[in-house]
Amino acid sequence: MATSTPQPGEHKSIVSILKDLGVKPFTKDNILFYYFPLLGAGSYTLLSINVMNPGLVVRYFPKRDVTNILLFNSLIGSGFYIYNRPHLNAAPIKLRIAYSTFGAVMFSFGSVLLWAVLRSILPQNMALCTLAGVSSGITLIRVGQNYLHFVDSQLEIDE
Repeated sequence: MATSTPQPGEHKSIVSILKDLGVKPFTKDNILFYYFPLLGAGSYTLLSINVMNPGLVVRYFPKRDVTNILLFNSLIGSGFYIYNRPHLNAAPIKLRIAYSTFGAVMFSFGSVLLWAVLRSILPQNMALCTLAGVSSGITLIRVGQNYLHFVDSQLEIDE
C-alpha cells in the first residue's frame, strides 16, 4: 500500500508538497473559480484596510491610488465565485452572469459603504479602524460563503 509520507532518506516531490499545501493545478477552471476568487478575497481584505485606514495603504503605494484596482479584483473574484455556485448551474448563461454580477457589486459596494460608516463612528484610532475593517471583511466573506453553501445544500441533485 502506497503512502504519501516519504520513507527516511526519500524526498517528496514539489507537486506532492504543493498538493499537501492545498495548491491546485493551473487549469482553466481552477484559475477562474479558485484562484480568481482567492485573489478577490485578498483584494477585498486590502480594500477594507484601504477604506478604514487610507493612510496605511498610501505609505506602500504613494504614487498610485489602488482603491479601484482592489475593488475591481474584489468584484472579479466574488463574481466568479458566485457564478460557479451549483444553485446557478441550471440558469442560462446570461442570467448566471447577471446574478453573479449583481451579487458581486452588492457585496463589494455594500461593504465599502459599511466601512465608510464604521470609520465615521469609530474613534480616530488607526489601529482600531484597521482591525475593524479586516475583521468585518473576513466576517462578511465567511458569512457570504456560508450563505451560498447553505443555498447550494438545498438543491436536490440526482446523481
